[in-house]
Amino acid sequence: MGGRASACAPDGDVPCGRRLSVPFGKNAGVSGENGVPRADGDGGAEAAPPEQLALIRESVRRAKAPRAKPRTWRGAALAKELPVARVLVDKGVLHLDRYFDYAVPEELDEQAQPGVRVRVRFGAGRGRVREGRREGGGLIDGFLVERRAESDYSGPLAALAQVVSPEPVLSEELLGLARAVADRYAGSLADVLQLAVPPRSARAEQRPSPPPLPPPDAPDAGSWGRYEHGGAFVEALASGGAPRAVWNALPGPQWSEELARAVAATLASGRGALVVVPDGRAAARVDAALIAVLGEGRHALLTADAGPEKRYAQWLAVRRGSVRAVVGTRAAMFAPVQDLGLVAVWDDGDDSHSEPHAPQPHTRDVLLLRAALDGCAFLLGGFGCTVEAAQLVESGWARPLVAGREQVRRTAPLVRTVGDDDLARDEAARAARLPSLAWQAAREGLRHGPVLVQVPRRGYAPRMACAQCRAPARCRHCSGPLEGQDAGVLKCGWCGREEGSWHCPECGGFRLRAQVVGARRTAEELGRAFPAVPVRTSGREHVLDTVPGTPALVVSTPGAEPVAEGGYAAALLLDGWAMLVRPDLRAGEDALRRWMAAGALVRPQGQGGTVVVVAEPTLRPVQALVRWDPVGHAVRELAERAELGFPPVSRMAAVSGVPEAVAEFLAAVDMPPDAEVLGPVPVAPTLPGRPRRPGAPPPGEQWERALVRVPPGSGAALAAALKTAQAARMARGSGEAVRVRVDPPDIG
Repeated sequence: MGGRASACAPDGDVPCGRRLSVPFGKNAGVSGENGVPRADGDGGAEAAPPEQLALIRESVRRAKAPRAKPRTWRGAALAKELPVARVLVDKGVLHLDRYFDYAVPEELDEQAQPGVRVRVRFGAGRGRVREGRREGGGLIDGFLVERRAESDYSGPLAALAQVVSPEPVLSEELLGLARAVADRYAGSLADVLQLAVPPRSARAEQRPSPPPLPPPDAPDAGSWGRYEHGGAFVEALASGGAPRAVWNALPGPQWSEELARAVAATLASGRGALVVVPDGRAAARVDAALIAVLGEGRHALLTADAGPEKRYAQWLAVRRGSVRAVVGTRAAMFAPVQDLGLVAVWDDGDDSHSEPHAPQPHTRDVLLLRAALDGCAFLLGGFGCTVEAAQLVESGWARPLVAGREQVRRTAPLVRTVGDDDLARDEAARAARLPSLAWQAAREGLRHGPVLVQVPRRGYAPRMACAQCRAPARCRHCSGPLEGQDAGVLKCGWCGREEGSWHCPECGGFRLRAQVVGARRTAEELGRAFPAVPVRTSGREHVLDTVPGTPALVVSTPGAEPVAEGGYAAALLLDGWAMLVRPDLRAGEDALRRWMAAGALVRPQGQGGTVVVVAEPTLRPVQALVRWDPVGHAVRELAERAELGFPPVSRMAAVSGVPEAVAEFLAAVDMPPDAEVLGPVPVAPTLPGRPRRPGAPPPGEQWERALVRVPPGSGAALAAALKTAQAARMARGSGEAVRVRVDPPDIG
């Protein structure tokens, strides 16, 4: 601009700033940078050969011009109508959680439409104004929210630097949902939109989406007829209704087909449907069921396995209305389905439904917000039943969708238990990990098909405990856990010291037993016990999707159980007490959910299917598994939590950080009158080299955590107060950071 423009070649052959070795000035006659001799400025020296000059000019023409930075549009004319753009900048900090106004240059008027991605200059000072435009600041991405005739800001506005793409990706409905999620979880709108809108792929945007297909015919109820109100639920969806149900699915593989029929019924009414599942394996099963029920081209699969470009192309097809149904994992909860008629979530108790990135929303709660905002149907399903699902039914917001007891008995396997008294009388259990009942069930099951063995821990080395009182065996030097090695030597899992003369400090006993044995060690032991039977493992490193229906031992960690063709003949649920004694409010609920997910893969009792759980039979989760009654367990848990004031009956937030920062933050929060602060208490440190758990401090730091509890109806006020205090703290830049998490799933 200005004086720089005169430095460019007048004929346009040479871009600004490009250095050429051509005859010029008093340095003629000296070889240039490319070896071409320069001619004397007075013409005395011999001129360069014309062939070389022609080659130079041709290379300059072929050279790619340097990409210009987005302009400041200094002095440029503004759009004649609605010259102000309201922009949400991509700054995930609470004190900047608002819209900013920018001027719209006339050249960008057509492209700068609500919902498009833009780039703006952010952070310019008030004094940097030239020719009516605010200048300076760094370039930052954002979304254009709306166009306005005038701005609330009285000073000069900076101009939009660039419209990244004319594709509108942020609809009014998606913006409203993101704002509701940000307010509920005391987070910023920009953080939520990072979760809701996938990264851009230019190639995907350039490809047109296929034309939408007409609505399909309404399907019949199919296996929904096994449930007391299943047929009525499907009919209500097909007729355009908005039923809300909590679905306790029967054991077996039909759940994916039943979800597909619910989606097909919704599409038949001319509306869209969204199904969110915990992992890619479940998504693949629902995807296959949708293809079988609807055919190709009527739904989109949104998972991380597809890759960024393919996933963005699928997301664009949904936003453009080419497909009206979506099945996907956690991020699909924000999918921009048009005319949404049904939202469904499968297995809401799975940890994968909790987003690890700020503001850490949960799939179930986001879909509840969508059902309320869009007035659509809601379906929460699973083999188990969470306390939150029971609360939806108890409050009358949703209706139960369950099968009768006779139908449950016909489809569920036989469940048998092995408790402490049985282990004490069992000679085989004292000599080995598996009691006689489990060995017999495995041996009998292998005659008819595969046998599933669920182990609550991956790996090889077992943690040890006292055989008499079950107190964990600890190292005398660092109090770390003692682990059994291959040669029978005890070694500390923290400091690595060997322990040769251990005795229990609680009861004085000298005998040890395996507290929790990993999946690989279990597979090795079972392989020696059944040498003629193949042993397969499924865990974090290698997860199997399916296994043949031939006899085999399948050792799996919870959540990684493969589906067997025709179902498993038997299942052994080992070390059940290790899942029940975790210091977590949801330990019993989570153990029952994992047991039922494994038991649902076993053949019905009428076909010889048997499940053996090694856990104390008098415990409530074990009794619920024996009766196959997850709803009754959830209802009783809900009643106890209501008496104690625990979530989900109350709303709760966790405030974590170094002790001084937590105390300072709590003192600055304008709490609701009915708020109650519990703690703070120390948080278990993160050991070096170990994975960091959700809510845990970084390695080497000592944190405290306080819980803030409010009764129903005050959750929004608590979230707003925490957000205001956190925003003020960030704006001041004072002290150590404090982590705020609303409705944490792991409160201890």
